[in-house]
Amino acid sequence: MKFMMLVYTDDALLDALPAGEFDTMMRGCLEHADELRGEGHLIESQQLESGATAKSVRVRNGRATVLDGPFAETKEILGGFNLIEAADMDEAVRIASEFPWTRTGCIEIRPVRDLMAVRKRVGL
Repeated sequence: MKFMMLVYTDDALLDALPAGEFDTMMRGCLEHADELRGEGHLIESQQLESGATAKSVRVRNGRATVLDGPFAETKEILGGFNLIEAADMDEAVRIASEFPWTRTGCIEIRPVRDLMAVRKRVGL
């Protein structure tokens, strides 16, 4: 079963880390990702640029609105994702808890919906 792990980070907590700690965390994260990939759990992993580089797009009544940055009132912003394969949600939670970003933000885990089943249901 596939799960998407959305990695949210709090820039204030990251900025408060002692010098070199971010690089240490990042190195550990990448090493852990390599292990998960080797075990067949990690399908894809990407880090996102800062939320300051983002645009938020909404279309209402046929009119598009584009805003700078993420459009959310929160300290934590989406910083990256990991697409994993796990037996169930319990295993996905275990995998997520091993990443260091749970200390400076949050990892949201969601099962990935079977898009082929949706296509079939809607007649495509």
